[in-house]
Amino acid sequence: MRLSQYFLPTLKENPSEAQIVSHRLMLRAGMVRQSSAGIYSWLPMGLRVLRNIEKIVREEQDRAGCQEILMPTIQPAELWQKSGRYDDYGKEMLRITDRHGRDMLYGPTNEEQITDIVRTEIQSYKDLPKMLYHIQWKFRDEVRPRFGIMRGREFLMKDSYSFDLDFESSKRAYNKMFVAYLRTFDRLGLRGIPMQADTGPIGGDLSHEFLVLAETGESGVFVHKDLLEFDIPGDDIDYDDDLQPIVDKWTSLYAATDEKHEDGAGAELGDKLLEARGIEVGHIFHFGSKYSEPMGATVMDKNGDTVPLQMGSYGIGVSRLIGAIIEASHDDNGIIWPESVAPFKVGLINLKSGDEACDATCDKIYNELNAAGCETLLDDTSERAGGKFKNMDLIGLPWQVVIGPRGLKNGMAEVKNRATGEKIDVAIDQIVAKFTA
Repeated sequence: MRLSQYFLPTLKENPSEAQIVSHRLMLRAGMVRQSSAGIYSWLPMGLRVLRNIEKIVREEQDRAGCQEILMPTIQPAELWQKSGRYDDYGKEMLRITDRHGRDMLYGPTNEEQITDIVRTEIQSYKDLPKMLYHIQWKFRDEVRPRFGIMRGREFLMKDSYSFDLDFESSKRAYNKMFVAYLRTFDRLGLRGIPMQADTGPIGGDLSHEFLVLAETGESGVFVHKDLLEFDIPGDDIDYDDDLQPIVDKWTSLYAATDEKHEDGAGAELGDKLLEARGIEVGHIFHFGSKYSEPMGATVMDKNGDTVPLQMGSYGIGVSRLIGAIIEASHDDNGIIWPESVAPFKVGLINLKSGDEACDATCDKIYNELNAAGCETLLDDTSERAGGKFKNMDLIGLPWQVVIGPRGLKNGMAEVKNRATGEKIDVAIDQIVAKFTA
């Protein structure tokens, strides 16, 4: 994409309404614009990052054996009345009445909807187990939405659901999601640390939330430092194997949010106990028959007995992850995107647009990089050099390639690594190979 044609409304100053780093930088980098309190429009740069995160989340759900579906945002109230949550959920639920007087709601989550689908289609143990997921917009009417997309009212979420015959098989599904989450956050350039959690309005008897460490995190956390060094399960992970040893390893060391942490807990760890801040990016629950019993989601087991399905639900805040990544990866100049989610891999800077040699060289590199699958943003604007550098640092692309008259005379370009700040000279004819080899 050529910056002269791209819709990228960047801001030079910090917006007064933005209280945290990710909100400030998302507005300044032209990623989002507020529509109303806690609700945002996603502009091209922000949407590219959102789609890249979706892709990784989707790939890891598929790898773990989940099947993707898509459920509606608007749900009938009667499903929630059956489960008993309609009156309990509170004012965060946006309740609606349609033109026929039917009570509806904008879904804050989908346990009832998915249970109703499975209830009507699965009646035998032979059809189990099943894991289903979707990536869909949710709405929770926060009383004070703040921090941009980190605590908005409308948000994009991946929620998956497992259905099993008994507790043991349901625990295997839980463990699959536990491992899939470790891998997902790692691929996003984050270290997701599992911590025991309250089940809240979802309910259940087993729950972990995954947090990433960030100085501006919303929660205080207490973490055994060795958890930061554990190896992430690799691409060769077999989800049909017994995953309990992996779960046991990751839950063997102390990790708690300030809500769960008790004074003095972990004191014996000494300097091994890290006190920090964290951002929740995922939450997994096992809740047995909490929804299946009241909603009549049952199957016939091998003995011919009717038993309620054992269920779990597993959420990842897809849009929230963008804020978490920025909070964990930025500097005074702007965002520092991990390559896996960056909107473009390379920012190609033409220092002298209008100069025949600079234009020709930039066009050649730009076309060859994109043809090789290396997504590139070419700054071909007439902005001054200082402004171009500041803009590229702000939007945080992993690599910057600078083409100018002085370097061209020597057949060289300057290449900058955004994360480290390291700059090296690379021969013009080696640029494409550097990023596509």
